[in-house]
Amino acid sequence: MHRNVPPIVLVLVVGAWLVVQSWGLTAPQAGPTLPGMRSTIDAAEFPSLQAALDALPSAGGLVRLPSGTFEIHQPLLIHQADVCLEGAGTATHIKNVNRDGQPAIVIAHSEHKRSGNDRDCELWRLRLANFRVTGNEDSGHGIEAHNINEIFIDGVSVSHHGADGIRLIYCYEDPRITDSLITYNGGVGLNLIGCHDIVVSSNQFEENQDALRCVDGFNLCMTGNCLDDHLRDGVVIENTYGSVVAGNMIEECAGAALILDRDCYGNTLSANVIAHNGAGIDLRDAHGCAVSANTLTIMKTNAIRVGPESSRIAISGNNFSSSYIGQGEIKRQAGDQSTAGLVISGATDLLATGNMFAGVDVPAIEAKTEQPSVIANNFLIETDADIPMVRIERPTFDRNHQSTTKR
Repeated sequence: MHRNVPPIVLVLVVGAWLVVQSWGLTAPQAGPTLPGMRSTIDAAEFPSLQAALDALPSAGGLVRLPSGTFEIHQPLLIHQADVCLEGAGTATHIKNVNRDGQPAIVIAHSEHKRSGNDRDCELWRLRLANFRVTGNEDSGHGIEAHNINEIFIDGVSVSHHGADGIRLIYCYEDPRITDSLITYNGGVGLNLIGCHDIVVSSNQFEENQDALRCVDGFNLCMTGNCLDDHLRDGVVIENTYGSVVAGNMIEECAGAALILDRDCYGNTLSANVIAHNGAGIDLRDAHGCAVSANTLTIMKTNAIRVGPESSRIAISGNNFSSSYIGQGEIKRQAGDQSTAGLVISGATDLLATGNMFAGVDVPAIEAKTEQPSVIANNFLIETDADIPMVRIERPTFDRNHQSTTKR
């Protein structure tokens, strides 16, 4: 015993040590202690982003991207399942400077041939989150994924690519694209090819060619998105069934706001605001679909059109409106007041009832239908007495109310 240490101090130290041992409060050991844990890969510790991705084990893992601008000349390749690539928001900027039509990010099995539906080379559970990826007019797609099941893209800004912003090819099971900004791409903002049970929610699309295309797919649920200023069409759905497009704002598309074509069936288009587009809802080849509770304002032509290849369409509760704001006032200036109506071009087995047409400056309902069809109980107000507001050939039933009174 050291002569300068009082006995009571030693007693206290020994007692404390015994308590620590009995409670198991020993110091943590170095290295991973949680069973099954994989270490997070910090891309800042690698010479390139691709080197960080290549460090992933075959079982996948998390790659964190630091803030900064990272120029790439070749696509970033992800070949593993169960991978999360996450940045620091838009402060993480992946900039594709390639001018040979190459994409920025490619996600595919290492043996995938990058053509067609290769179900033998699928990957599962990939997530891209919280970063910005840009290209140039000569680059390829922003994000390109092949046969990835349960792909999840959220909080990603995808812009200025020479081709599509996001292109998902046969990402069959449960793709989700949410809370992302998809803008100024030379092709389609979000191009979905052969996908199934798709969720597209709370995204913003601006000034792509088309905002979204869903081709040869199933069960698209597109809700709560904002689409603006597209150079071609807004939403194009082809050969896809069992889908809902609801609660979206679609404005200022040069072409149509929403198109159904190539044997679409069993889809619902509801509660969308469709404003100031070149055309509105165009049912080119659609069957067994419902179009309800949409607001179609200051449409240049054909607010809703049903083509001759369509049948069994129910159109109800929609509002076809001008820019009237009450007390006899119109918001839009002369030359920007066009308000189109409903055009039915030879469709069969059609129901159009309970719609409001207000301030329409062309025939509100212009229909050529085959038996049996019902066009009834629609309300027309503030119409031009010199324009025949209803032109219907061969409806089963026609009982519409028309008012020519100005308010």
